[in-house]
Amino acid sequence: MLLFFALGLLVHFVFFTSIFDIYFTSPLVHGMTPQFTPLPPPAKRLVLFVADGLRADALYELDEDGNSRAPFIRNVIMHEGSWGVSHTRVPTESRPGHVALIAGFYEDVSAVAKGWKENPVEFDSLFNESKYTWSWGSPDILPMFAKGQPKQVLAMEQEDFFDAARNNQSLFSKVNEEKVVFFLHLLGIDTNGHAHRPSSREYKDNIKNVDDGVKEIVSIFKHFYGDDGKTAYIFTSDHGMTDWG
Repeated sequence: MLLFFALGLLVHFVFFTSIFDIYFTSPLVHGMTPQFTPLPPPAKRLVLFVADGLRADALYELDEDGNSRAPFIRNVIMHEGSWGVSHTRVPTESRPGHVALIAGFYEDVSAVAKGWKENPVEFDSLFNESKYTWSWGSPDILPMFAKGQPKQVLAMEQEDFFDAARNNQSLFSKVNEEKVVFFLHLLGIDTNGHAHRPSSREYKDNIKNVDDGVKEIVSIFKHFYGDDGKTAYIFTSDHGMTDWG
């Protein structure tokens, strides 16, 4: 009986230890030689929109009058761009979702010890591989990725930023470099979802507001860069939202 109890205790200890060995061990491999493609890039610059907490069904479905809640984005889907449905996984927090988007891996579970504010393991990302990254959005999100990266967190509106670039030769040269990223974090949908649930009028109306904002920003970029065909746009979300918000 004592041997059986000891064996059971050992098995439970091994199972318990395996959880930490699997989930609290970084999946990243360090010391590898950087690799570069000899192929020319399809674009000089990337504009990345992340609509925090956006559900795919709320974006794609038509409203009660048969109209799209995001007519500009829907027009891009139908006539210009590619589209799909992204799937997230737990934890559906903003930082792990953004790390998956900009770095290509799921965040270490050990980051929960830092409140999902910082990864205890250094990693490479789109931002620190860019020549320059300019960011706009929630002050709770942008500083998460500022460590060791050539990014600038901006408070001014996008239109003001490009007006400043036209009158500042140094800034003008930077925004016309290759490997430039413009990151826009859009928090309103997530906030309304938590406060009012995704089925609410407030949540769905905010999708329309985001669509209007994306349309305006795309227009600003086209006005600044002209029709050079070297700007790539990605619109996505870091995670969705449950019915109960």
